[in-house]
Amino acid sequence: MDIISLPIETDNEEIDGTYRLVIASIQRAKHLSEGALPKKASKANKITTLAIEEVASGKVNLLKGKAAVLARAESKKNTTKRMMDEAQQKETMPEDVSELEKDLKVYLSEKGDVNKKKSIEDIFGDS
Repeated sequence: MDIISLPIETDNEEIDGTYRLVIASIQRAKHLSEGALPKKASKANKITTLAIEEVASGKVNLLKGKAAVLARAESKKNTTKRMMDEAQQKETMPEDVSELEKDLKVYLSEKGDVNKKKSIEDIFGDS
């Protein structure tokens, strides 16, 4: 079986070589796999093919040089902050769970009282 490799032709001036196309497509495919919405209608069944089409058509913003370095540093900073926030949420989680347990116990005790027959005065009586 012969494998045919077709060169991808693009008019996008930001793509100055195959390497940049591949790297940008990999990053776009990661975003798509994490739930990003496609920026282009396509008949592609695979995320990787869709990513290549989007990058080649210029639908995806490409950063180069200092802008790319700054964006990567900001991304790392945001990732670290998100991880710290998640760790802090996990520490406070047991308190939240205990509150839920208390509410559930109150609900179940009230539901147990429902089995007893109540009069209309008990339900709608003046408090």
